Formats: sequence, C-alpha cells, structure tokens
Amino acid sequence: MKFKPLLALCLAASAVVAQTPPAIGQGPGYHDPRSPFKPLEERADIVSWKLLSQVTAKAEKKKIVPTFPAAVQALDRKTVKVQGFMMPLEAGDRQQHFLLSSVPTTCSFCVPAGPEGLVEVRTKKPVRYTLEPVVVEGTLAVLNDDPYGLYYRVEDGNAVN
Repeated sequence: MKFKPLLALCLAASAVVAQTPPAIGQGPGYHDPRSPFKPLEERADIVSWKLLSQVTAKAEKKKIVPTFPAAVQALDRKTVKVQGFMMPLEAGDRQQHFLLSSVPTTCSFCVPAGPEGLVEVRTKKPVRYTLEPVVVEGTLAVLNDDPYGLYYRVEDGNAVN
C-alpha cells in the first residue's frame, strides 16, 4: 500500500498539532494576493486595522476576555471612520446592519478574520451592498463582553467617501 506512509505522516502531524494549544481568535485576517480586490490603504482620517488588531484575548472561566491597548480604549464612544469590506447580515442589496472586515471574504460561509478584524455596523440609512471597500463614520463602541464575541461596533453610522 502506497498510502500507508502518507497516512502515518498525516497522523504524526495531527498529533503535533493536537499538542499545540489553539490560538484565540483568527487575527486581523489574511488578504490573499490572488484576490481581485486590492488591500485596504492606510488613511490618516480612518482608524487603522493595525491599531484595532492590537487587542489581546485570554480565556477566563468559560469565556474569552479581550484586553484593549490604551489607544483603542481612548476611541470608545468617539466618532470615528472605519473602512472595510461588507459582510451583509440582512437580506437585500441595501444594508443597515452588517459587518466590516479588514480583508475581503473569499468564501460566503467563512468569516475572513477573528473578532479583531471585524466591526459590527448599524447605520441610520441603508447602504448599498458592494464588494468594494466602504467607509463608515459613526460612534465606536469598544466591547468588553459582547454576547456574540465581537470587539467593536459602530452605531449611528453613515457611509462616507
């Protein structure tokens, strides 16, 4: 049987992986170089994903607890602009509740990033769904204990350029 050595190698590799504790979250996301969409450009007027992804998390009892750096905590309840790729949470081509991701989605069934690479958005007016990046301005909430495991939410948002 030719497959026996390959199977043994796979089993050995999975045993090593099983001994390594799983990482908490998935990070800010990976922008596949084959993506038809360009990575987001840093802009001085927009909160950086590099800053938002500096959050750390640890397991306490039966939940994940985020720890935000002072620069992120200072943004709580402030009006900010964030940019990202839309992930609809409603049916239809106009959205008032959606996620912004730091990277484009590559699979409609997969979340492209961990909670540090996502922002929940609620807008005053519906925003037309697009595959291109969007910029939203609104009040940022830094979430310490969100029931869905999110770290950031923009409320009372408006789509801007």
